[in-house]
Amino acid sequence: MPRLILASTSVYRRDLLARLGLPFETARPRTDETPGAGEAPRALAVRLARAKALALAGADAWVIGSDQAAELDGAPLGKPGTFAAAQAQLAAMSGRRVRFHTAVCLAGPEGIHEAVDLTEVHFRALSEEEIDRYLQAESPLDCAGSFKCEGLGISLFEAIENRDPTALVGLPLIATARLLRQAGFRVP
Repeated sequence: MPRLILASTSVYRRDLLARLGLPFETARPRTDETPGAGEAPRALAVRLARAKALALAGADAWVIGSDQAAELDGAPLGKPGTFAAAQAQLAAMSGRRVRFHTAVCLAGPEGIHEAVDLTEVHFRALSEEEIDRYLQAESPLDCAGSFKCEGLGISLFEAIENRDPTALVGLPLIATARLLRQAGFRVP
């Protein structure tokens, strides 16, 4: 069986993939993550997942690339990068539904397999004080949507609607396991 590489240095994605019990390596793909002009969030997630997988793909390995794009009213929400931008994102999402498109691509010697998971997050109404308290506690400045659902960020929600609870963390394991089986991996 060829090697399996996760095209990511994300600790969250690494921990999720480890759940499947397969040996794998991690590597950082050199991928420009700049959204294209007018690029829809779903298309962005799919394009970046594929680009990450193809950046490291070779004849001797299957490579998993994954990416996530957040969407509010059809507009993309990126990683905030600053405390003020995170405050603004969370304030905009307060009491609203936000869509998260999580794409996964498995590229290898026998082709490309892809999937996309859609998660809808229903944010509860958040006060400015709650937003500040949350951001000071968890500082999710590198996360699309300005929260970490696997941590304290879960307290910001009323509900989560999706088919795969791991997708919101960054790697949809149900789809990933299916793609790995299609490529000949034995899961479980």
